[in-house]
Amino acid sequence: MPPHPVHQHPRPTERFADRIDAGRRLGLELLAEGLVTQQDGETVVLGLPRGGVPVAAEVARALGATLDVLVVRKLGYPNQPELAMGALAPGDARVLNAEIAASVPSDAFERVVQRERSELERRQQRYRGSLPSLNLQGKRVVLVDDGVATGATMRAAIASVRRQAPARIIVAVPVGPADSLAQLAREADDLVCLSTPAQFGAISLWYDDFTQVQDEAVTTALRNGPAWAKIAAEPQPVARVIRPP
Repeated sequence: MPPHPVHQHPRPTERFADRIDAGRRLGLELLAEGLVTQQDGETVVLGLPRGGVPVAAEVARALGATLDVLVVRKLGYPNQPELAMGALAPGDARVLNAEIAASVPSDAFERVVQRERSELERRQQRYRGSLPSLNLQGKRVVLVDDGVATGATMRAAIASVRRQAPARIIVAVPVGPADSLAQLAREADDLVCLSTPAQFGAISLWYDDFTQVQDEAVTTALRNGPAWAKIAAEPQPVARVIRPP
């Protein structure tokens, strides 16, 4: 099967002031590409915590869409947690980087899995409380993070959402390397990325402000989520365009 289209911003070294700036630009790009119609009532925006939620909140605001959170946990290599062996998502969805995971003894690997599963459950309770998960069947789901590196957590998110029979899955990220995006494009229905630097390095390098997002910021964004559709419905002021004589 050929990969699905990857919609890329024409300037591959785009930088972002912060996550809010990135989310606003992503929302506009989704509309410009015609992947989502504003206030269509069929779109759900899911942010990957913690850093993806502020981005997703701005995407939801731009689209006039429902905002929610999808908790995904990276399986970090023992003693080198930034290196992903894979990732976990709700519904026991799991993706693995087989080559890296194979180098870890099975008991050490299972300890990481159990620890991250417990943290996933803790964060779901922290962010969502007793609220039921959204019904994604037949919905257009936009999965948002503040960027991708290996793509492991986003792949787990796709796998988790795919089990719920959505109409379409759109991955939307501000920045990521071309090889990871190509992998995601094979698993999502559409993928939008604003910046694909040839020398990627790390997600944080492409933000002027990449302050760590706290749990409180995530819960605040989710509380405000129902207001996004209402804000988008209100008439927005149109700036005058003044041209030189």
